Amino acid sequence: MKEQEWLNVGKIVNTHGIRGELKVVSQTHFAEERFAEGNKLVIEHPETNQQLTIEIASAREHKGMFIIRLVGYTNINEVEKYKGWVIKVSKENLGELDEGEYYHYEIIGCRVVTDEGQELGTITEILSPGANDVWVIQPTKGKQLLIPVIDEVVLNVDVKDKLVTVHLMEGLI
Repeated sequence: MKEQEWLNVGKIVNTHGIRGELKVVSQTHFAEERFAEGNKLVIEHPETNQQLTIEIASAREHKGMFIIRLVGYTNINEVEKYKGWVIKVSKENLGELDEGEYYHYEIIGCRVVTDEGQELGTITEILSPGANDVWVIQPTKGKQLLIPVIDEVVLNVDVKDKLVTVHLMEGLI
């Protein structure tokens, strides 16, 4: 049997109030779907890798985070031990994306080349500072490059071959 692969969708950063609610920093573009009432997820201790299946009783967005309540937990003392745990979803439970959309795990590790054939490096991180994502590219030597994920720059993404083709607009590097 193949071992299940897990992807991070959030991190429990604190408790909220005394009724067993948890503050979660979302690490997914589909937070409303992931933290929907009745959804089952897995939480994992970051050091021991101990896992526990949870069910969302309720969730709401609050100041850029999500406040979630878990089925069966009604008291701060019951959930306090989960601070710092990571919320995960199995790769098998990922939803279908529209054409031209990709999961972060598919993009990280892709080689980046320009439309002129110049090798830029490998995508190591994805930042979400505002209007659009920014890919952090680590060249084989030298400083990291930051490439905005906009149609004028990103020409082609081939996740199967782990290759991204970009057009370097004047002044980008």
